[in-house]
Amino acid sequence: MAWARIILGGGDGKRLRTLTRALTGDDRPKQFCAVVGRETLLEQTRRRARLLIPHERLLTVVTRKHERYFRPALVDAAPGTVVVQPEARGTAIAVLYALLRLEALGSTSAVAVLPSDHYVSDDGVFMTHVLSAFKIVQARRDLVVVLGIVADRPEPAYGWIQLGEWILGRWPTPLFRVGRFWEKPPAVVAERLMARGCLWNSLVLVAHPPTLRETIYRALPELVTIFAPVAARANTSLANETARRAFARVAPMDLSRRVLAAPSTPLAVLTGQHGALGRPRTTRTRVRDSRTTARATNVGVSGVGRGLITALAT
Repeated sequence: MAWARIILGGGDGKRLRTLTRALTGDDRPKQFCAVVGRETLLEQTRRRARLLIPHERLLTVVTRKHERYFRPALVDAAPGTVVVQPEARGTAIAVLYALLRLEALGSTSAVAVLPSDHYVSDDGVFMTHVLSAFKIVQARRDLVVVLGIVADRPEPAYGWIQLGEWILGRWPTPLFRVGRFWEKPPAVVAERLMARGCLWNSLVLVAHPPTLRETIYRALPELVTIFAPVAARANTSLANETARRAFARVAPMDLSRRVLAAPSTPLAVLTGQHGALGRPRTTRTRVRDSRTTARATNVGVSGVGRGLITALAT
C-alpha cells in the first residue's frame, strides 16, 4: 500500500500581497510566510503530511521564480520530490506535472493533493480525515474524492459544492456525488447555496493517480499530446528542457474550473466541518486573533474528532 501526497506550493498569492508584504517586507507568496506561528504555511503543510505519508513520497510543487523562497524551506526534501515548474500555469497543470513525476517514483495506490495555504490547528484530526478519503479510493479507484468544508458564512470568494446523491457503502463519513461546482459565485448566490447546505471546496483531493491523470486529460484533451514527451523523458537528462517546452505551450488552467467542474469528472465529496479565514480585507484581523482562536476553539470534523482548519483566500 504505497500512498503519496502532492503539495501545491507554486502559486503567486497575489490577493494577499498587502498582508504578506506587511509580514515579510517583500512580495513573497503567502505559502512562504509565517502567517500563524513561526513556521511558514508550506513548512506546516509538509510537517502535517508526514504524519501519514513517507518522506520519500511527499512531492512539493514549486515555481522556478520562487527559488530563493523555496530552497531554504525544502533543504530536507527527499531526492526527486521537489517538482519545479518552469512557470506557473495554474493548478491543473501543476497537478498533472506532479502526477507524471510521481509515476517515476514507482507504483502508488493513492495520492492526496493539498494546497499549501491552509492553517490547521489539529494536524492529527485533519490527517485522519484525509485517511478516510484514502480508504475510500482504495475501495473505489474510479472516484476522485474532494474534501468539502461545511460553510459558516455565505463566502463569495470561495468555490462551492452542491451535493448530489448519496454513495452507498461502509464509509467512515458520509460520501456523496458532486451535483455541481459553483466557482466564486455572486454574494446573493452564495447565500442561497449556504441555505441549501452546499459546501466550500477545499481543493483537497484524494484519488488513484491514473484516475486523476485521466480525469485531467479527459477534461483537457489538448494536454495529452503536449505532456506525452514530459512523461516519456521524466527520468532522463532531457526532463527539464522537455518540461520547459511543454509549459511554454499552455495557458494557465485552473483545476476547479477546467477539471473538477467538467461533467465527465467522477467526483465524490467527503463532508467535513472547518472554520475559515475570509477575503483579504478581513484576513489581517483573523490572523492576528488566530493564535488564540486555534488554541481555544474546537470545531467538529465530520465524526473523526475535533479541530480547526483555516484556509486563506487565494
